[in-house]
Amino acid sequence: MSAVRTTCPYCGVGCGVLATPNADGSAATIKGDPDHPANFGRLCVKGSALGETLGSSGRLLYPQIGTERVDWNTALDHVATGFNKIIAEHGPDAVAFYVSGQLLTEDYYVANKLMKGWIGSANIDTNSRLCMSSAVAGHKRAFGEDAVPICYEDLELADLIVLIGANIAWCHPILFQRIVRAKELRPAMRIVVVDPRRTDTCEAADLHLPIKAGSDVMLLNGLLAWLAQNRALDDAFIAEHTNGWNETLAVAQASGSTADIAAACGIDEAKLIEFYQLFAANEKVITGFSMGVNQSSSGTDKVNAIINCHLATGRIGRAGMGPFSITGQPNAMGGREVGGLANMLAAHMNLEQPEHRETVQTFWNSPKIASRGGLKAVELFDAIERGEVKAVWIMATNPVVSMPDADQAKRALEKCELVVVSDCIKATDTTAYADVLLPATGWAEKDGTVTNSERRVTRQHAFLPPSGEARHDWWIICEVAQRMGFQDGFDFDSAAAVFDEHARLSAFRNEVGSGRLFNLERLIGMTPAEFDALPPTQWPALNGVPLSGEGSGERLFEDHQFSTTDGRARFVATPARAPAGTLDAEFPLVLNTGRVRDHWHTMTRTGRSAKLAQHRAEPFMEIHADDAAQFGLTHGELGRLTTRWGSCVARVDTQGGSPRGSVFVPIHWNAQFASHGRIGALVNPVVDPISGEPEFKHTPVNVAPFVARWYGFAFSRQPLSAAGAGWWTRITGAQFTRYELAGTETVDDWPKFAADFLGVDALSEQNPANDWIDYADEKAGLYRAARVIDGRLEACLFVAPQASLPARAWLAGLFDKDVLDPADRKSLLAGRPAVAGVDAGPQVCSCFGVGRNTITDAIRKLGLTNAKEVTSAVKAGGNCGSCVPEIRRLLQEIAASPPIPEPVIDSADPRISASEASLSSVSTSPQPKEYS
Repeated sequence: MSAVRTTCPYCGVGCGVLATPNADGSAATIKGDPDHPANFGRLCVKGSALGETLGSSGRLLYPQIGTERVDWNTALDHVATGFNKIIAEHGPDAVAFYVSGQLLTEDYYVANKLMKGWIGSANIDTNSRLCMSSAVAGHKRAFGEDAVPICYEDLELADLIVLIGANIAWCHPILFQRIVRAKELRPAMRIVVVDPRRTDTCEAADLHLPIKAGSDVMLLNGLLAWLAQNRALDDAFIAEHTNGWNETLAVAQASGSTADIAAACGIDEAKLIEFYQLFAANEKVITGFSMGVNQSSSGTDKVNAIINCHLATGRIGRAGMGPFSITGQPNAMGGREVGGLANMLAAHMNLEQPEHRETVQTFWNSPKIASRGGLKAVELFDAIERGEVKAVWIMATNPVVSMPDADQAKRALEKCELVVVSDCIKATDTTAYADVLLPATGWAEKDGTVTNSERRVTRQHAFLPPSGEARHDWWIICEVAQRMGFQDGFDFDSAAAVFDEHARLSAFRNEVGSGRLFNLERLIGMTPAEFDALPPTQWPALNGVPLSGEGSGERLFEDHQFSTTDGRARFVATPARAPAGTLDAEFPLVLNTGRVRDHWHTMTRTGRSAKLAQHRAEPFMEIHADDAAQFGLTHGELGRLTTRWGSCVARVDTQGGSPRGSVFVPIHWNAQFASHGRIGALVNPVVDPISGEPEFKHTPVNVAPFVARWYGFAFSRQPLSAAGAGWWTRITGAQFTRYELAGTETVDDWPKFAADFLGVDALSEQNPANDWIDYADEKAGLYRAARVIDGRLEACLFVAPQASLPARAWLAGLFDKDVLDPADRKSLLAGRPAVAGVDAGPQVCSCFGVGRNTITDAIRKLGLTNAKEVTSAVKAGGNCGSCVPEIRRLLQEIAASPPIPEPVIDSADPRISASEASLSSVSTSPQPKEYS
């Protein structure tokens, strides 16, 4: 079959994808689209592994009311009747939608239209509230409109790139690689990273400023004052194109001297001044920011503090310069375009402006229009728990994992009168609380558009048929709307028809120069074939401007006209203030949350991929070694984190980049993949007063060892129940599922525990092909067991009293074998590979499955000195490049350490204990020991 052009469903970079379905339409081969201007054929490891996330396994395949399967008509009637009943009894504000940046623009549009124009409430908010709403608010305060001014090519034209709170090496890898390649071509380009952690992004930086968490505004106000003091301003631009300068400068100057600012930020004054000098000396400056800026109780002020520096120097609207909000989700931008946030209207119109409300209602010809802002995400779930919102429809998101104080979201949904969930996955933490489940199409089945971080609209094409009875979200919403009595306005027959209305609304009463930059007038009236062939197109898409090719990309504000009433940009005074949440003796550390390289949001997609599961296989807490020692934590063992809102358990990592006083924990693990891994349950639900975005980067936390009686891990070709362990994590493998385990109760009979855990009941005494082999060292507290069927390893379990268990990577290779040989059986019980050097070590390069041991061995043996040589030798880093920073660190570590002598493996190896030396005589039996 021929390749289908579509877009990647992960971050906001919006990479083009070529998907080639197999003959029966059950799977597809995934490659980067060489013609897409976001990625030019490159994909990160998550995008490259998309083929592993397809298929109907685990999908929600049919509508359900409670646990009962029903047909679509019954389900849709039930939802419509339930919403109508509650609206009739309690008013329109008693219902709400909670939607997602995973929706396509067309889905978002009809949901917003139904809630704000027909139901008459603004109670529709999105999980983009949790990641990008501070950027939206900052843009609107400064520019009058939520508008990202730059194009991606500006990253390659800049002379200085400042990345604040943006670990793009892991979170936006393709943009990171574009910057790295640009720096290789122009070594004079400079990169500054501002981040409390030393992340992989810092590996490409000329300067890293590890500022104290929450001190961003102080740093940026200091920069603004320093620029003024050193006459590095664009006085003409300030005078002719801005308002609010004097007040803003006065607030910035109150920050004090550079010594005061450096002390407040916790950095060296010389490095602070170096950063300020770099900013002043390089006209072409891009300041890229993401979650580290937005996810804060002062996130909007941080955004405006960044924009203030660009306005003061006139560095906006020209090539290679400007503030750059690096969007988190694939269609967070599209959702913002259609008014998906509770305080916005469609087409970048403002809910608080009567003339904008009248414009939208006139265009829609709707019976109502919301007259005031609705409940933002955290407010919404609070209102549900209080009983003020009695029905909620959750679409394509998992708030029981992703919300701050996530256990509150549980309580809210438990109390809610009607919970409707549209999703493509059946078992999530959120679907467990649904009264009605509606099966939605997944990424490979969706058809419509998304908009990326540079305002580029790209077609999402379906390349696989819907799984089961799944339907498109826009269709589901329209069907419910019509059943609620709103036939007019929701009679769309295709995504193309929805997009055309969206484009027409963007141009309605929006003459060029009238104030709204968002305009898709060039895309109005496309035929189905033209919509199908729509090339990636930046907005504004105006008549007379080509859709692609030379001249089609437009950076905003080139004419220095902004979307304000007077056409001037606004400086916004941003007094520095401390993060919410006070550290004290009970909670002395700062909890910082974020993403890892190979996982996405709550793992409902990436958790299905064996390739993506191996790099960071379980929840971890990255903590400075000195803090770990102070709180009794040991690298590789388990620790418990506790805040005023909840607790979780994670593997201790003292080898990362967290500074003293801070603990980093990833956001991804849910109840399907970890027993105690939901970090959202610990996060302070305080929000920015303007944007409503929560404080995900600064929650007071305490840490302590997790006291376990035993530790273990298991591999199994069939799913297992880990209920017998006090703590567990489930990890997807190619031929197996792996479980990391820890027990809080003493086990007196390990053979029985192992037989129960691994499902040995299925073994038959009459079948000599079924083997059970085990090994116990009661004195050392060691136990190992394996189940072999027809000579093939089916499952194994390893336990020990400490966390120092055998390496896992080599065991995975045994599951690739059809038949184990005698050496393999012995190695299982010995807890190490039969042949030295077989263990590749923890995974570094997910694209090619290259482990740390393989890389370090090649570096030492071949004398490799740079990442390109490593790629040539072992392929690692040769695809998406996401692992290159880690490879560079390994090179540095090896260069700084003495050579390791070659190991000598023989029968007298001192690493082999006396109890293990007799393993050559261990026999196997056709049924479990002691269970014949």
